[in-house]
Amino acid sequence: MAAILKREEAIKKVTDLINDVRVCMFTTIDEHGHVISRPMATVEVDKDGNAWFFSNEYSGKVGQISENNELNLIYAHPGKSTYLNIFGIGSIVIDREKMKQLWTPMVQSWFPDGIDDPHLCLLKVDTKQAWYWDNTSSKMVIFFNALTAVIRGKKYEEGEHGELNIE
Repeated sequence: MAAILKREEAIKKVTDLINDVRVCMFTTIDEHGHVISRPMATVEVDKDGNAWFFSNEYSGKVGQISENNELNLIYAHPGKSTYLNIFGIGSIVIDREKMKQLWTPMVQSWFPDGIDDPHLCLLKVDTKQAWYWDNTSSKMVIFFNALTAVIRGKKYEEGEHGELNIE
């Protein structure tokens, strides 16, 4: 079932899906026009549906965002058949108070100097558009329904998917 969710519903859906998966493939474009993806752990989804990450201010992704701030976040939880693709605008945020607010012990493993690390920055992804696929059925139910569709010669359709309009 395809759906188009508007602002409040869309933000709730984005937040729920990100909180369930947490790690995304954070995708930018480099100076040669190549698509570069790397796993990143989301530390927060704010009330406007924007995703926040910690990073090193001198990392390749930060340089790429400085050159071209359009990016994609791809979240996938194959075990639950849940997927989310976010198109957004990235920005580099140097705000020690915000960092303190978002800091978790897990972040410490990447930044052992903590909040005082001089290279520490936040990346904020302002969500512009998102698409999702969410299937709450078990794998056995999905398999059975797909097999039934094949036997009946019909198209398999399961779960919900759609577009999330945040703006």
